[in-house]
Amino acid sequence: MEQGHYQAILGDCMACHSAPGRPAYSGGVPFALPIGTIYATNITPDPIHGIGTYTEADFARAIRQGIRKDGRTLYPAMPYPSYARLSDSDIHALYVYFHHGVTPQPVSPPPNRLTWPLSMRWPLTFWRWFFAPNVTKAQQRTAAEFTDPVLARGAYLVEGAGHCGACHTPRGLTMAEKTQTAQGGSSFLSGGGVLEQWVVPSLRQENRTGLGRWHEDDIVAFLKTGRAPTGISFGGMTPVIEHSTHAYSDSDLHAIARFLQTLTPAALHEKEWQYDPSSRDALQRADLSERGAQLYIDRCAACHRTDGRGYGTVFPPLAGNPIVLTKDPTSLIHIIKEGDTIPSLSTAPSSFSMPGFKQTLSDQDIADITRFIRHAWGNDESSVKKENVKNIRSKK
Repeated sequence: MEQGHYQAILGDCMACHSAPGRPAYSGGVPFALPIGTIYATNITPDPIHGIGTYTEADFARAIRQGIRKDGRTLYPAMPYPSYARLSDSDIHALYVYFHHGVTPQPVSPPPNRLTWPLSMRWPLTFWRWFFAPNVTKAQQRTAAEFTDPVLARGAYLVEGAGHCGACHTPRGLTMAEKTQTAQGGSSFLSGGGVLEQWVVPSLRQENRTGLGRWHEDDIVAFLKTGRAPTGISFGGMTPVIEHSTHAYSDSDLHAIARFLQTLTPAALHEKEWQYDPSSRDALQRADLSERGAQLYIDRCAACHRTDGRGYGTVFPPLAGNPIVLTKDPTSLIHIIKEGDTIPSLSTAPSSFSMPGFKQTLSDQDIADITRFIRHAWGNDESSVKKENVKNIRSKK
C-alpha cells in the first residue's frame, strides 16, 4: 500500500482527481478542452460512484489502455498513452492503494459539458487505436534502450508515470502528442504551446529557451521545492510540484534530471544567451530613457534588481530566463497582469507572491515593461505591443 501511495504521487493522481472543497480522489476537477469541459472522475473505491467494483484487470486496462470497466474509452485528458509504460508491479501497488488505502466517497463529479456530436464517446475508440501505444512494447522500451539504470529510471518516470509529455510535447491536429518518447524524435518535450495563458516551455537542452544552462542540481531543486537559482515555478507547473514532485525521492529526482540532460536541443540553431550589462549600467546611473525603464524601476526592480538577476531562490532572475526568451511573450504578460504565488511546501516552507498589476497599469504600460524585460541584460526577443496585452486580457 505504501508503494502504491508513492506511485500515486509519481503519477500526480491527486492534482487531477481532487477538486477544491471535495474529498480526496472524488473527482470534479474541470478540464477545459477545445471540445468543451470534462470533469475528472471519482477514483475512490466507492462501488457506485467510484471504482469499487473494478477488478485489478479492469483497473490495469483503464490505467494503461484508457478503457473503462463498461468498455467505453476514456477521454485522453487521462494520460493513459503515458501510463501504458507502467510495470505490472506498479499497477498492482496502485490497485492495492486505491482499494484499501483510500476512503470511499459516495459523490459524483458534475456532468461533462460537451456539445453533440463531440459528446459521443465511440469515436474515441478510433483515437485510441491510432494513438495509444501497445502496452507490451511500451513496457519494453526503456529496458531495451538504456544500460545505465539511472537513465532507465529517469526515462520511465518522465515518459511514464510523470507523463511530462502531456503538457511539454506539442500536439497535432488530432490532439495527440506528436511523439510520446525521446526515441520518437526531437519534438518530445520541446514545448507544448500555450495552456491557460502560460507558455509550456521546452525541457530539452536549448541554451536560451530550454534547460541547457540548468545543472542537474538546479532541476532537482526546482522539482523538489518549486524554486532554483535559475527559475521559480508558476502557472500550471506549481500544482504538479505541490501535489507530486516535491515528494519524489532524491534518487528519482536525480534520475529525471539526468535523463532530461540527455535530450538534445530541438532548436538546433538557437544562439547562446550571453549577459549584457548595458541595461544594468543605464539603470544604475539613472538613465531611464529606454521605453519601459521607468516602469521597471517603479514596479519590478526591488525584487528582480537593476541587473535582472533577482534574489536567489526568492525572486527569480529575468536575465536569461527561458520564459522571458520564448518567442511567445504570453507568460510574461500574464504574470505581470495577474501575478502568481509559489506556495509553502514541506520542502520549502516560505511562500512568495508576485503581485498582479492589471488594476494599476494600462495595456500599454504592461507592453512597455514586457518589452523592456525582453530587451535588457542580453535578452533580445521580439517587441511586445499594446494589442498583445489586450488580446490576453480579453481571454481571461
